[in-house]
Amino acid sequence: MSKPNQSSRDIKKILWTGANTLRGNVDPSEYKQVFLGLIFLKFISERFERKYAQLKEEGAGFENDRTEYTSEGIYFVPSDASWREIATKCSTDDVGMFIDHAIHRIEQENPELKGVLPKYYARAELDKNRLIDLIRLFDENIDTKTSIVTLGRVYEYCLMKFAEHEGRRAGEFYTPHSVVRTLAGMVNARHGRLYDPCCGSGGLFIAAQQFAEELGGDKGDLSFYGQESNATTWKMCLMNLAIHGIEADVGKYNADTFLQNLHPNLSADFILASPPFNMSEWGGEKLWNDKRWIFGMPPSGNANYAWLQHMFAQLSPVGRMGVVLSNGALTTQNSAEMGIRKKMIEQDLIECIVSMPSHLFYNTSIPFSIWLINKEKLPSNRNKILFIDAINMGETLGRAQKEMRSEEIRKISEKIQILRGEVPDLFYADEPGFCVLTDIEKIRETDYVLSPGRYVGIADPGEEAELHLNALPDLISELRELMHENRDLEFELARKLGELGYEH
Repeated sequence: MSKPNQSSRDIKKILWTGANTLRGNVDPSEYKQVFLGLIFLKFISERFERKYAQLKEEGAGFENDRTEYTSEGIYFVPSDASWREIATKCSTDDVGMFIDHAIHRIEQENPELKGVLPKYYARAELDKNRLIDLIRLFDENIDTKTSIVTLGRVYEYCLMKFAEHEGRRAGEFYTPHSVVRTLAGMVNARHGRLYDPCCGSGGLFIAAQQFAEELGGDKGDLSFYGQESNATTWKMCLMNLAIHGIEADVGKYNADTFLQNLHPNLSADFILASPPFNMSEWGGEKLWNDKRWIFGMPPSGNANYAWLQHMFAQLSPVGRMGVVLSNGALTTQNSAEMGIRKKMIEQDLIECIVSMPSHLFYNTSIPFSIWLINKEKLPSNRNKILFIDAINMGETLGRAQKEMRSEEIRKISEKIQILRGEVPDLFYADEPGFCVLTDIEKIRETDYVLSPGRYVGIADPGEEAELHLNALPDLISELRELMHENRDLEFELARKLGELGYEH
């Protein structure tokens, strides 16, 4: 039986203790599926049972009417697949087989869940004693009668903890909360269609919904579209969104956005995305004449400008988008990338560039920035770009891991919203060392470099030396990234020369 009056912190602690019981027994890329799958099973089962009991008590005979459940986003769970039955099986060695059977039954009743939940609890490699301990831990301690908001936070917490332990691979499924909050605040989506072409576990959808509700919006004001190439991550996304009570069209299967666009006719009002940094193998050689390359063919060895153009092609005539990219995209001298960047600047599509602190992503210090594209700038902001330098923001959490503070996220978001005329009675003003609204003419003079540090200056001349020292780790990381990019270009040149028959 679940313990009453549990706080979100209590549940998080219990769940992570449970996750650690599986570590060392299951491959890291799989144990999060086993663990999160059980949370999801308990969530949908007990939510169904609460609704069933309510309908039964009303006495109108609607307890077996599926529309009573689907209309509220509740999955139909047959009695022989309920969490209660799973918990009962804890005393038997075939509990894994029963869970797999329960998942199969749930899929029969809810075809949209087919292939979403992992069906390998009966595998010999999965220690049944540890699985039984985990089920008992959930059953005795986790109160799913808590609000969707609380359980959603708990699920996100578990994703974060898995990300911390998986290091660089974590970026495939999880963008840190403070990054998605910053991105959501900059774009400020309120009403309309929101798209994420590399949606991971769905964190940007959740952040956008929460941000809109905090500003007085309702569920349903935003509709969500996305896709994800990794099958495991796509499944986690569906579970995460369901637990948060968010409906989204993320396709009926996982698919590569560049090679198999699942939303080719979508005209999105807003786009939020954190694509993989400097993705080298993205299939560019198969897409030479693709209609998405409005500003030019992106290089086959780096997908940064392919992501930008794919998203721009999906944006409505009055839409705006926020994209996380590595800092190399701001300064690259690759002829193809520089040509694309120049056209985007000259066509006055870039509203803002924010340079972010390093160490916000797990186990990588790679510096990155957020690009804000707006197809409908205010007349007063045309032929100008707002640069914000936030590299010295954030607080250190431990082992060089950083997180943006709430007040810092507000400061960045508010500055952009003021510029856009979205904050009544406040007027934009430059802040030396933090932000400056820069004419495109000045950007031409720098050969179209978009690094905010080039334009914002410093707040106090006496702080210049200290700022340079603080920025040194980021500069070193950027130098390493540029050196890596140079090696990639040399390799690409050598390959092209080889194809033409030249020795190299």
